[in-house]
Amino acid sequence: MQIPSIRNGGWLSGLLGLALLGGCTSQPPQAAASANAEFNLAALARSKAPDVLLLGEQHDAPEHQQWQQTTVAQWAARQQLAAVVLEMADAAHSTQGLAPSASEAQVQQALAWNDKSWPWRHYGPAVMTAVQAGVPVLGGNLPRAQMRDVMQQTRWDSHLPAAAWQRQLDAIADGHCGLLPEGQLAPMARIQLAKDDSMAQTASSQLQPGKTVLLIAGRGHVLRSIGIPTWLPAGTRSVVAIGQAGSQAQADAADRDWVHSTPALPAQDHCAALREKWKK
Repeated sequence: MQIPSIRNGGWLSGLLGLALLGGCTSQPPQAAASANAEFNLAALARSKAPDVLLLGEQHDAPEHQQWQQTTVAQWAARQQLAAVVLEMADAAHSTQGLAPSASEAQVQQALAWNDKSWPWRHYGPAVMTAVQAGVPVLGGNLPRAQMRDVMQQTRWDSHLPAAAWQRQLDAIADGHCGLLPEGQLAPMARIQLAKDDSMAQTASSQLQPGKTVLLIAGRGHVLRSIGIPTWLPAGTRSVVAIGQAGSQAQADAADRDWVHSTPALPAQDHCAALREKWKK
């Protein structure tokens, strides 16, 4: 199985800076993107609403952020949305207490938004759609200040079965284009697991009977066998939908329930850019 990596703008892109500290039942992928969004919503609406709906994006695919905004709007219109949880903001920050009329500046301040890491022009529409519908938006990510400590905590190493833990290590190595020393793989994987745990805890705190918490994160964070679903409380009903830019499958069937297909992105050599950055 291929785990998304920096090579296609996936879940490890948010971890690049940390390496420098020393120490990111499907439908046919050829279906049109708009049809995917409607199909997902209609299918879920016919069944019991999940406790948590996880949308896994490719960070550099604008169509995936558009899909997120559409999903927020559809679920809010049905009054089925309990909260929106984001990888793109740190835990302990939220819009709870803000009025639906809050300005974008007020919302960004409440979420302590980092526009350099997560451009507001990409994510703001989904966030503001939720706020204007009276739905709280919560940061779920592990705060950067905690990452150094997490890198040294071996307790994370035993959360997953051995094979799944090895997949995380392999993904870290591949995502960093083979540039990371072997001794850095486990510390970086611990951060990945700690991020997943933080987002799962935030989502779990917002569960409401008959409603759904929508969680938006990088694709690798939502995979069922290694990501956020492994941290959700037993009995939590979750649905995993991943964004896929192009025709190449990005996750095994066991790791997702839906595929939201969007056009392929122009080819980029992320590894060349990373090698050049590390030379400096």
